[in-house]
Amino acid sequence: METKNLIRMANDIGSFFVSYPDEEQAKRDTAGHIQKFWGRDMRKQIKEYVTDTPEKNSQLNPFVFNAINKYLKD
Repeated sequence: METKNLIRMANDIGSFFVSYPDEEQAKRDTAGHIQKFWGRDMRKQIKEYVTDTPEKNSQLNPFVFNAINKYLKD
């Protein structure tokens, strides 16, 4: 899948969870949703994007970028 589509999908997921009152729980839930519903190759691709792209240059929402970086398992 194209990375730009994964970015759009991840940002959509994050836009749902970002309104949670506990920001760290919202980040865990964002990463957990991706972990649960995305295929291994999709997760690997988005994780590589986060690893290889500085946050300031990323097209991911900073909330989503940090959620993936901190909580998404390989």
